[in-house]
Amino acid sequence: MKNKLRVLVVDDELAVRRFLRASLSAGGFDILEAATGEQALLSAVQDRPDIILLDLGLPDVDGIEVTRRLREWSQIPILIISVRDREADKVRALDEGADDYVTKPFGLGELLARMRAALRHRRPMEEQQRFVASELEIDFTKRIVKLADQQLQLTPIEYSLLRELATHVGRVLTHRHLLRAVWGVAYERETHLLRVHMSNLRQKIEKNSAQPQYIVTEPGVGYRFKENV
Repeated sequence: MKNKLRVLVVDDELAVRRFLRASLSAGGFDILEAATGEQALLSAVQDRPDIILLDLGLPDVDGIEVTRRLREWSQIPILIISVRDREADKVRALDEGADDYVTKPFGLGELLARMRAALRHRRPMEEQQRFVASELEIDFTKRIVKLADQQLQLTPIEYSLLRELATHVGRVLTHRHLLRAVWGVAYERETHLLRVHMSNLRQKIEKNSAQPQYIVTEPGVGYRFKENV
């Protein structure tokens, strides 16, 4: 019998924990609970959950700080669930290593979809030699990109952006993440540079760059390579 996936729910509101416990247990998950940041950190060490659902407004340690401390030693998928809907909070959480961000109130269907995506994010996609999404194909070994069997001429920067997004398919990558990954730490505030190159990349891979099929914008936060294209 396959072991159930373990979900650590971190929220100081008992009603939220009860709702998630009932809903996720019915979906076949084993549920662990924590009401504070310190309890969450301890449970992550002792219980080794498969994924963490983390509120930001905890009574002792802010959820962003919990995320930062977890990322010092663990790559457990972290999905933020919070009433905070400011772009700044989302960016900070994602920059510290969260996999995704869902604003309360949320539908159970959306939450489950985001959880499935976050669990897939941590698989070592970088080890794949080939990536295919609809008509787009990337050969990581040969650094060749094709669209509808036609090879595209991408610049090194465009290829690096596409590769970074494709190897984190479904995950929001912040402006800072992409700038650091492609250009380096010294460029992490040069968002205009990123927008220019992203626009050029979309012109080459999208049939309609105004309605992108592959790379979508997360306003004020970053970009995401869509799943199930």
